Amino acid sequence: MATIRQHGFTYKYFVRWIVSSLGLWIAAGLLHGAINYQHSIGVILIGGAILAFLNAIIRPVLIVISVPAILLSLGLFMFIINGATVYLASKLYAPLDIMSFGAAILTGLIISLVNYLVTAILETR
Repeated sequence: MATIRQHGFTYKYFVRWIVSSLGLWIAAGLLHGAINYQHSIGVILIGGAILAFLNAIIRPVLIVISVPAILLSLGLFMFIINGATVYLASKLYAPLDIMSFGAAILTGLIISLVNYLVTAILETR
C-alpha cells in the first residue's frame, strides 16, 4: 500500500491507461466499422496510453477553456470534450482510426461508462 501512495501518479496513470484501453476495445466491438484498430491488441494498448496521456494533460485545459459552454449546456458539452480527446488520440496514432467525430463522441461516452464502473469497483475494495 505504501508503494501505491509513493507512486500515486504512476498508479493512477496505469489505471487510466488500462481503463482507456478497455473502453476503446469495448467501443470497437459495439461500434462495428466506426473504429478500426486492425484487430491488434497492441494498437488498443498504445491508443489507450495516448488517450490516458491526453486525458491527463490536454483534457483539463479544454475543460477550463470550455467552462462557459459546459455551464450553458448543463454539462452536456463534456461529451464534445471527451469526443475531441478521443478523436485527437486517433489522429496522433494512425493505426487507431476513428471514422467520424460522432463515433469519437460515442467512444468517449463508452470509455466514460467503463471508467465509472471500474472506479466504482475499485472504491468498494
